[in-house]
Amino acid sequence: MESNRNKLIELLSASRDKYVSGQFLSEKLDISRSAIWKHMRELEKDGYKIEGVSRKGYRIIKFPDKVSENTLQWGLQTQWLGKKIIHREAISTTQQLAHKTAQEGTNNGTVIIADEQTEGKGRMNRHWHSSKGKGVWMSLILKPDIPPNLAPQLTLLTATVLAEVFSSYTNTNPKIKWPNDILIEDRKTAGILTEMQAEQDQIQYVVIGMGINVNTAAEEIPDDIRNKATSLRMETGENWNLKDLIQRILAAFETGYETYMTDGFPPVKQKWEHYGYKIGERLFIKTLRKEWYATFIGIGEDGALLIQNDDGGVEKIYSAEIEWFKEKGDV
Repeated sequence: MESNRNKLIELLSASRDKYVSGQFLSEKLDISRSAIWKHMRELEKDGYKIEGVSRKGYRIIKFPDKVSENTLQWGLQTQWLGKKIIHREAISTTQQLAHKTAQEGTNNGTVIIADEQTEGKGRMNRHWHSSKGKGVWMSLILKPDIPPNLAPQLTLLTATVLAEVFSSYTNTNPKIKWPNDILIEDRKTAGILTEMQAEQDQIQYVVIGMGINVNTAAEEIPDDIRNKATSLRMETGENWNLKDLIQRILAAFETGYETYMTDGFPPVKQKWEHYGYKIGERLFIKTLRKEWYATFIGIGEDGALLIQNDDGGVEKIYSAEIEWFKEKGDV
C-alpha cells in the first residue's frame, strides 16, 4: 500500500504542472482507477493538495510541509538510505524502535523518525528534551562491514555531516565538541548517540540517533539547560522546514558514509578537525581513574581524542568527560 502511494507521488511529481490521467496511473501501478482515487484521498490527508479534472487527470498543486513517510521520501536524493522510513507522531525514543526494527531484520538504511520523543536520551543516559514538531528526532539503522572497534568513527562521521549541513543550509558556524555534540556559539544544538549490536568480530547493526533543536524557541528550553542549549531558530531568527532539513541530512550522510566505507577514516578526520571545537586550547579531562588538564590537539586516526600533556607527551583518550575551563591562576 505505502509502496504504491510513494510510486504515485513520484509519477505525479515527475510531470510537475501537467495532468496525469487516471488510466496511465492505473496501468503503471497495476491497480484499479478506484484504488488510485482512494490513494489520492489518503495523500490529501497527509497534506498534499491534489487537483483532479475530468478527462485530464490529476496533478499535485501543493506539497505539505509536515513530516511523514510520504513527504520525506518524495524528492529524497538517496540511493538506499531512507528507502524505508518509519514515522511516529510520538514515541518513547527513536533508538528503542530502531533496535526493535533492526532485530526484526530490516534493511540497511532504514530510518526511524518521530515528531516527539517522550523519553529522549543522549550519551550516558542523559535526558534529551524533544519538543513536539520543533526538531529532528531520528535514528538510522546501518549494517557496516567494519570491525566493532571502529563503530565510534561513525559518530564522528555523523558529526561532520551535521556540521556541513548546518553550515551550508542555515549559514551558521557550527563546531563539533568531541565526541558527539554540535555547538553553535558555544551552545549545544544537536547530539548524536551511536549504539550497536555486535559479536566479537562482526557488527550485526549500528543505530545512529540524532537529536537536533531546529525551531525551538528560547522559552521552550528547560531552565536547567537554557544557558547550555540553543536551536537553529534561536541562532538565525528563522523557522526552518523540517522536511527539507531531514532530506539534506540523509543525502549528505549517504554520500559521507559511502566515502568512509571506500576511503576509510582519513577524510572524516580532516573534516572533523576543520569543525573541531577549541582545538589548540586547554581542556579538563575526567575519567574513572583521574582528572587533569591538557591541551587538545585533534583526533587520532582511530577517532580518539588527542591531547598533549604538560610533560609534552601525546595521549589518546577514548572515553572521558571533557570540559574547557581556565585553570586557577590563568588569565
